[in-house]
Amino acid sequence: MVAPRPASWHGLAVLAAFTFNTAENLPIGLLEVISESLRVSVSAVGLLVTGYGVTVAVASLPLAHVVRAVPRRYVLTGLLAALVVSSLAAALTTSYWLLLMARLLTALAQALFWAVMGPVAVGLFAPAVRGRVVGALSVAGSLALVIGVPAGTWLGRLSDWRVPVTVLAGLGIVSLLTIAVLLPTSRPEEEDAAYGVSPDVRRFGIVPAAGTLSAAGAFAGFTCIVRFLGDVSGFPPSTVCVLFMAFGVACLFGVSVTGALLDRFPHAAPAAAVATQAVALLGLYVAGTDPVAAVVFLVLMGGALGPVFMTTQNTMLHCAPGRTDISLAANSGAYNAGIAAGAALGGLILPLAEVRGAFLAGGLLSVAACAVPLGRLLLRQRPEPAE
Repeated sequence: MVAPRPASWHGLAVLAAFTFNTAENLPIGLLEVISESLRVSVSAVGLLVTGYGVTVAVASLPLAHVVRAVPRRYVLTGLLAALVVSSLAAALTTSYWLLLMARLLTALAQALFWAVMGPVAVGLFAPAVRGRVVGALSVAGSLALVIGVPAGTWLGRLSDWRVPVTVLAGLGIVSLLTIAVLLPTSRPEEEDAAYGVSPDVRRFGIVPAAGTLSAAGAFAGFTCIVRFLGDVSGFPPSTVCVLFMAFGVACLFGVSVTGALLDRFPHAAPAAAVATQAVALLGLYVAGTDPVAAVVFLVLMGGALGPVFMTTQNTMLHCAPGRTDISLAANSGAYNAGIAAGAALGGLILPLAEVRGAFLAGGLLSVAACAVPLGRLLLRQRPEPAE
């Protein structure tokens, strides 16, 4: 089978990443709808996000190790098959617990997706431009926030939350068939991006730590964003989809700009992204009662959210001390541990304090995360000891 051209891979990556990221984030826009449909609390529905993140965090590294010798074509096809099955199961269930189980199956598939797709896609390009390739993959995922989640939220509120979930199953089938036809069967260790360009154990340990703190901060607020926009900023429910669209467009813009600059500023990009996120979350806490300020800081938050994960993944491709798929899985697991912790923190804060408190906590965690990449920059600039 002839290897697909880079242009073909753009289409494959966009569709698969779009589907996975939409599936991951769709419940955030439908918390109240699912809560009413299944007659459970909003906090219980929030576990659909928390449980998802915990599963990805726990399963990423072990699953990547188990399938390390399996050709990527088979792995990606299996992951998309799991996405289709879990989406159909979720769409058919009337039980909260069955829905949670279906979500966890989707999470198991996503636990491997980025670790496998990343090295396969960037291996088609020279190391000097791989930051732009990572940016292209992140743009694909960001399209889920621009199109997938707003459209799914609108469709779910208009009809039933199961309808957009069924649509995701259809997109998964298309992605599955396309990859099964176009992707050649090859040994994972023979791929051009199977190993890091400049292995560095110290950077390998520091970057995921910053990503975990940053993700916890972002999702402490993001999980509660619908309630914040209504209760604090005073927006009517009819504008939620529009605001989600603005958030997604900002995320798309952020990853596009960062992707274009990532090869030139690979070390400064993570610190800049996390600092922007901290400003946005704290800005929402301080000034979110003003609708105009709320929109400004919401857009700023969107512009930072995508680049944070993207820049850490790019660093892993460069500094991985061993196989890049294992390093990417470790980074994805750490980041999703942060997502789960942040979503859980937001859920705990809601009954104890007003929703603004979740954004204060998220902002403070993001400030703490800023110290990690900045510390790495200082360590990098420190001269090596003489032998």
